[in-house]
Amino acid sequence: MSQINDKAVGAALLGIGSFVFAYYSVWTLVIPFVDKDHPARMLFPPQWYAIALPVFLLVVGVTAIFGFLSFVMLKSAKSAAKKST
Repeated sequence: MSQINDKAVGAALLGIGSFVFAYYSVWTLVIPFVDKDHPARMLFPPQWYAIALPVFLLVVGVTAIFGFLSFVMLKSAKSAAKKST
């Protein structure tokens, strides 16, 4: 039963990832060459966000990774200090 759920979750994640990739690719590679008054431009945010959003996500992700590593290192240092006494 869990294998069916795993496949469904995997398929959903693949679908979402493919959609995000296609949307971002069109937004960054095609929309800059479309006329300013074309209705397709209403489907996409301003181009500035195409750079700002990934940079923000990268900063948040790196901060979370280093925060987690710091937490684990502090916890293991406390554990090692407790064992040595």
